[in-house]
Amino acid sequence: MSSRARLLCALAAVLGALAAPSCAFAHAYLVKTVPSASEVLNKPPATIQLTYDEAVEPRFAIISVTNAAGKQETTGSPSRAPSNPDTLVVPLRAHLPEGWYLIYWRAISVDGHPVQGAFTYAVGPSPGPAPEFKVPSISATATSPNLLTARWVMFVSVMVAIGLFVLRMFIARPVVRRVAGVRLRALSVAFVSCSLLALVAIPVYLDFATANDSLRSVFDVGALVPLYNATAFGRAILDLELCFALFAVAAWISLWLDRPERERRSLAELAAIWGGLLAGAALLIVPGAAGHAAQTSPRGLTLLFDWLHLAAGSVWLGGLVGLLVIWFALPAHRRVAALSVCVPRFSAVALGSVLVLAGSGIGEAVDHLPALDALWLTGYGQAILVKSGLLLLALAIASVNLLRSRPRLLLARQRPEVGEGGARLLRWAVSGEVVVVTGVVFAAAVLSSLAPPPPAFALQNSALAKVGPGTVARTISRAGYQLELLVSPNRAAAPDSFALRVTKNGQPVRGANVTLTFDMTTMQMPEQEYQLAETRPGTYSRSAPALVMVGAWGLNFQIAPQGAPPFNALILDRAGG
Repeated sequence: MSSRARLLCALAAVLGALAAPSCAFAHAYLVKTVPSASEVLNKPPATIQLTYDEAVEPRFAIISVTNAAGKQETTGSPSRAPSNPDTLVVPLRAHLPEGWYLIYWRAISVDGHPVQGAFTYAVGPSPGPAPEFKVPSISATATSPNLLTARWVMFVSVMVAIGLFVLRMFIARPVVRRVAGVRLRALSVAFVSCSLLALVAIPVYLDFATANDSLRSVFDVGALVPLYNATAFGRAILDLELCFALFAVAAWISLWLDRPERERRSLAELAAIWGGLLAGAALLIVPGAAGHAAQTSPRGLTLLFDWLHLAAGSVWLGGLVGLLVIWFALPAHRRVAALSVCVPRFSAVALGSVLVLAGSGIGEAVDHLPALDALWLTGYGQAILVKSGLLLLALAIASVNLLRSRPRLLLARQRPEVGEGGARLLRWAVSGEVVVVTGVVFAAAVLSSLAPPPPAFALQNSALAKVGPGTVARTISRAGYQLELLVSPNRAAAPDSFALRVTKNGQPVRGANVTLTFDMTTMQMPEQEYQLAETRPGTYSRSAPALVMVGAWGLNFQIAPQGAPPFNALILDRAGG
């Protein structure tokens, strides 16, 4: 992808990547199976072994082995292999008869995302043709409505609490000295209430996530609590709860010590407020450190982008909520005077937040989007587009405050009669802005529950042809050659045969070196490579357990004819179940 195309992609996506947590992660994937997919064994295996690219928790894993009649053949639950923590092992019933068997697996990635897949193997020596297996599927995903709602409430409460603290301690504090009779008790109460809500929302979300992963009820707390720290994702949420508790305590102490009627803070006040700020800054590192930002190179830069997203979004959203608290808490005769102090100060901070959001959003978009059309062809990109639309709406409402409400409130210092109208306009505009921005956070909750498209997604834009699902028989032209592609039966979890007939001027091209690589274009998986053998003049073929999951695959044929320049032919194949 060219630098110009990446920049255009980033600019198109930047608004959707702003003002919300952006910890979307890569999925775990299989790197090795024993037995191999589609393998025919001379004798039945004692166990099934699945090796992943990362350690997965066996208590959340499912490994099902069924025969052609659908009978379960496992005799125990998955466990870790003693020699490799990335390998799960499940025992099988002894003396399995000849025939084909389906292995279905489901695991939870280190990031908390459930992944699943299936493949077949056979016990020989004469297992017969592979039957049509019904591949099971479990609907519990990281984007279930209950889980998304819990995630949204958690992030909104955390972000609003941090933003309220900043507004109370820095932006609204001078109001007490400049407007007689005004106190900030309502803001302090709002912050304490929101922080208590966040302290409850974080473990509730962890309970929902653990229940989703372990396929249990959210009310089965006795069984779920021991599983809270079973995955890296669960441990990260526990760390988030601990860090937020430390932030809340530090912030409560700073509120108790603060004396806003004094212009200069005491040493105790300064120590307390800096303790709260440092605790809040450390808190915002946790989501990125536990998620995709920590797994994306360059790690330090992506972690910084993620932290800036959360920090700027928190200041913006929490500040808006704080302005509403001030509006409703103060009597009418003091409201305009107080808002005329707070609104101009907050407008400057909000503008800075938007600029920070834009810069970090561009950086993250460049890292995560391999192609511009990923915006409308993938769920991740579609979530970005929805978030973009909501954010544009929020910025349009914010412009009303900047261009209409703020000037009226400033003018009210000389002409009090115009202040009340500006305050009313501010209330309606800020209320609408809060609703829309919380909607942006919900869209971000969806986005952060999805894995970004893998780099192989960009292969779709350079494919010579798109084929499948079903048996493939397609002829294309490339570099003066005629290429006839044959794929049968073109199904995941089934033995597949891949053949390429190469001709030029109607004559078969013999003695060529043909290599076929497989790339999953919708999920991050390792690339597979196979050498094709010439089984007939000009026909190169091989049976391979390559299509291990349903979805779109990039089949890249690297062809090197004898005495002629090599060339590639990329085909996008959709494998069915």
